[in-house]
Amino acid sequence: MGHERTSHERPGHERPRMRRPRLRSLPVNSLIPNILTVISLCAGLTAIRFALNGNFELAVLAIVFAGVMDGLDGRLARLLKGVTRFGAELDSLADFLSFGVAPVFVLYQWSLNSLGGFAGMGWIAVLAYAVCCALRLARFNTMADDHHQQPGWTQNFFVGVAAPAAAGVAILPLVLVFQFPGLEGVLRSPYLLAPYTLALAALMVSRVPTVSLKRLRVQRTYVLPILLVVGIGVAALTSYPWITLALFGIAYLVSIPITAMRYAQLEKLHGPRPAVVSAAPVAQPVAPPPDPAEPPEFPDTRPTQLH
Repeated sequence: MGHERTSHERPGHERPRMRRPRLRSLPVNSLIPNILTVISLCAGLTAIRFALNGNFELAVLAIVFAGVMDGLDGRLARLLKGVTRFGAELDSLADFLSFGVAPVFVLYQWSLNSLGGFAGMGWIAVLAYAVCCALRLARFNTMADDHHQQPGWTQNFFVGVAAPAAAGVAILPLVLVFQFPGLEGVLRSPYLLAPYTLALAALMVSRVPTVSLKRLRVQRTYVLPILLVVGIGVAALTSYPWITLALFGIAYLVSIPITAMRYAQLEKLHGPRPAVVSAAPVAQPVAPPPDPAEPPEFPDTRPTQLH
């Protein structure tokens, strides 16, 4: 039986065919930052594997490599105009694993699990560090949404120690022991590393201003000297990796009080951060509801005179 035309269809008129929505293709440029983020995530997991096998040198190098990938993915995303909400969420998850779990797990395998009768204290330090890192990342994401409401000079500072920087400072005792084995008896002591880890956890969720290089602008006269310093730093990192990494970590620790003093000077000069105040609507007087006991009033339509 053929197709019967309904009454509302016109002769010679065909129904429009429903087209399935096609998935929009993505340029490769938008995938490169996410690929680097996944590499950083894999490096953090690999550091945990190396720590379980007792190869702490490769575990430290894996965390350092994760930090390099984390520093590149965001900059490439902005450079290639591939910043997406998905990439930001993926970056936060990768940061939590690579810088909030892997470094402190390496410390636990290296020292914190040997506290004797206080073995639980080492695990408490591990949990405190991981939880504070998660809270720090959550706070950073919420503050990033409101960055346009902050004055421009505050863009050069982080609130609290950033997660990658905290990871670098956390593995600093291992790096020093690799370079100076005679310090192992002191730096590998769990009674020293447990409060050290708790202090790092507190710094991540604190309000202490720390340096941020994301929006740092360099004058043209300093371009060549900076490139020279970078070249020397790379050469030193390849020739003397442990002492170079140790100097980077110590320099960051020294920069924290200097940055706090500089922030206080700028805050005194420009004023504190403005509080975000939402304009509340003006309250309008509301008429009281009618009393249900009283009958409603109707207009009197009766004539005034009888005709």
